[in-house]
Amino acid sequence: MIEPRKTQIGIFLIWLLHLSGLIGILSGQADWFVPKTPLNLMLMALLFLWIFPLDTIRKTALFAFICVAGISAEWIGVHTGWLFGAYHYGENLGTKLDGIPYLIGVNWALLSFCSGCVSSNLPVPVGVRILVGALLLIGLDFFMEGVAPVLDFWTFEGGMPTLWNYICWFVLAVLFLWGYEKLGIKGNKQFSLHLLGAQFVFFMSLYLFL
Repeated sequence: MIEPRKTQIGIFLIWLLHLSGLIGILSGQADWFVPKTPLNLMLMALLFLWIFPLDTIRKTALFAFICVAGISAEWIGVHTGWLFGAYHYGENLGTKLDGIPYLIGVNWALLSFCSGCVSSNLPVPVGVRILVGALLLIGLDFFMEGVAPVLDFWTFEGGMPTLWNYICWFVLAVLFLWGYEKLGIKGNKQFSLHLLGAQFVFFMSLYLFL
């Protein structure tokens, strides 16, 4: 299949799935749509593998590293509170490993690669590109945190995360994006931009209207 055609299909599916879920949740069908979140995450991951794609050892190694590092950071956070703060995962992110959803690591890697792809194309010094990519991730996380308890994704003691959560997120994001830049990773910018855009629209809308 011609590459632009693959990208068009991927972008169409990204928006179809995210907007369908958003409309379904806001129209009062959250009990049906929200438990399907693991399926949506797996579909996004498959589209990413197909279109981005992971076609080199460097890309695959970094993606795997971020998956493992993400799950490890979440395990430390959930079981010790040293990272992110005191919180626990709910039931709507799929099967767990010792309290940590398997898919959370994949989501860390997916969003890191998309942010890295978007920011790495900016005509600015590498340090600025890393900062922009990290801020994209922090911005998205801010809106996620606001709706996560309502969707039974995760819940912080006291209701909302503290500043420490965002500091930890930022440090890890910088590490992952530094690796992205250092390894010279290249990918599909259009796909990455639309996936991040759809995530922002989805979580910002829920943040404002739920």
